[in-house]
Amino acid sequence: MEKAIKKYFPVFALPTILAFVLGFIIPFILGIYLSFCKFTTLDNAEYIGLENYKRIFGDERFIHAILFTVMFTIVSVISLNIVAFAVAKALTRGFFGTNFFRTVFFMPNVIGGVVAGYILKKLIDTILTITLESTMTFSAKYGFWALVIAIAWQQIGYLMIIYIAGIQNVPPDLIEAAKIDGASKIQTLFKVTIPMLMPSITICVFLTLTNSFKLFDQNLTLTNGDPSTKSEMLALNIFNTFYGRVGQSGVGQAKAVVFTIMVAIVALIQLSFTRRKEVQQ
Repeated sequence: MEKAIKKYFPVFALPTILAFVLGFIIPFILGIYLSFCKFTTLDNAEYIGLENYKRIFGDERFIHAILFTVMFTIVSVISLNIVAFAVAKALTRGFFGTNFFRTVFFMPNVIGGVVAGYILKKLIDTILTITLESTMTFSAKYGFWALVIAIAWQQIGYLMIIYIAGIQNVPPDLIEAAKIDGASKIQTLFKVTIPMLMPSITICVFLTLTNSFKLFDQNLTLTNGDPSTKSEMLALNIFNTFYGRVGQSGVGQAKAVVFTIMVAIVALIQLSFTRRKEVQQ
């Protein structure tokens, strides 16, 4: 069997490798090259060195989008994981209707980002109009919290499933031993349950971190960056630069490269930190 696997492995792996190279590696390398060019189409790309990068770091709108995205990501990662873990903990107690509630919490995850954005836009704007006589686009503060609510509504159910799987894999003997030793519920949670959940925490933090940085659909549909681009996140800023400003394709491509590097660095740091915690436990 092992000989057969080794013999036919290239046959089965080649299509996937070819698709990965054509669909990711080549466009990625081409994108890096184009970030050093001024262009409208690939045929008329003109190399201009670091000019595009100089322009983006002098772009106050781009800097604000970075700060807004970082703040949004911090709030989202913390709040989503805490709420998802709390819901998962509650839904592993075995009370009647557990499966129903798991389904209800997970359902928003299967709704497309654009559809979810328009649904929540109508709902949140209606609530704000009734209570504060305002809308999300009146203040960046409203837009910020609307985006947090949107991503929480869609992703908490998915994170909940991962946490439920982790909680169910915690050996009952450890929980029982902690009780016998006189540990309180809080001590058992922080000294036994959470350390055993580090693999699940690693996955959930990674997902919320990258998804928050890359958020585009909900930002476009909920606020579209209003008021006056104050609620514009990085992905939307790159989109608007590339497609909305004449002659700015190279600048938009440079922003995309910087964005990719930022997300990669943050994600790698997070994975390294949480995986070290797994090894220690």
